[in-house]
Amino acid sequence: MSHAPRLCRALASLFASAHPALALERLGLRFASPLGLAAGFDKDGVAVPALLALGFSYVEVGTVTPRPQPGNPRPRVFRLPADDALINAMGFPSAGAAQVSRHLAHWRGRGVRAPIGVNLGKNRETPIEQAWRDYVRALELLYPYGDYFVANISSPNTAGLRDLHAEGLLGELGQALAERARALTPPGARPKPLLLKLSPDLTPAQLDRTLAAALSGGWSGLVLSNTTVEREGLRDPNRRCPGGVSGRPLLPRTLALVRALRRSVPRDWVLVGVGGVFTAADVWALLCAGADLVQAYTGFVYGGPAFARAIHRGLVALLTEHGGGTIDAVIGSEA
Repeated sequence: MSHAPRLCRALASLFASAHPALALERLGLRFASPLGLAAGFDKDGVAVPALLALGFSYVEVGTVTPRPQPGNPRPRVFRLPADDALINAMGFPSAGAAQVSRHLAHWRGRGVRAPIGVNLGKNRETPIEQAWRDYVRALELLYPYGDYFVANISSPNTAGLRDLHAEGLLGELGQALAERARALTPPGARPKPLLLKLSPDLTPAQLDRTLAAALSGGWSGLVLSNTTVEREGLRDPNRRCPGGVSGRPLLPRTLALVRALRRSVPRDWVLVGVGGVFTAADVWALLCAGADLVQAYTGFVYGGPAFARAIHRGLVALLTEHGGGTIDAVIGSEA
């Protein structure tokens, strides 16, 4: 579909209906609305134009590893319809950074100008002490084509990955990525933003230590958050399948993280709320709590092609209900 421009234009006429009041600027980029598609859906950047035509204002591709890898054995994705949730145990299946860079270069050449984020990860066999090398290599290959980059240290499906939340390893990763981004940036330009995707399963003490390490790095913001290994409250028979849970059960945890970290991070840091977004009210709640941008994945899987359009129409209705204005004025209004 992405290779059929006329079809993409037809889809956009039906579904890409963001209102001017929903536009905002963050990370030095203009977003037609706060709603984007989370990493994990388009892992190799093969469907960016079609996904934008369905109304998302930006797409985060990946997770991309520097070298191709197949991911974990199938089956590795399970629906939990009783909980409006998914479990995935994908394990970073990736065509590799070189191939994804070719895909993104193609879309840029075809005129795609909406923001594209790139979610970076390490290869399975790379020792955790050398993980920063994988992230840097992927950044090098993809830097010309992404608008912002996210270091995914929070997937539960790559053994040892969450160890990168440790202060020493996280400090090393942030420093290495920031230095390489500066080296890849043309003279006089600003390096492209680097964000960090955190786990929702950190204890308060772990979160404090992770945040302290992140504040000393070259980050521009946080993605909050990823799938959880917790199963409490789930009802669906598939709840015992291996992997991380996404979907509606995560929204309270996402809101709590956004509220807590909005008070703790620099005001110019961008917070991206992801986890449990199904309705315009969910997006509104995250924005009021302090999220600058919002991403969806499981809500889109259950909601279908009209998902983004429904969210945008709902946000415009909520703006009208609250006296008009712009979505930018809503962000952080809870405080």
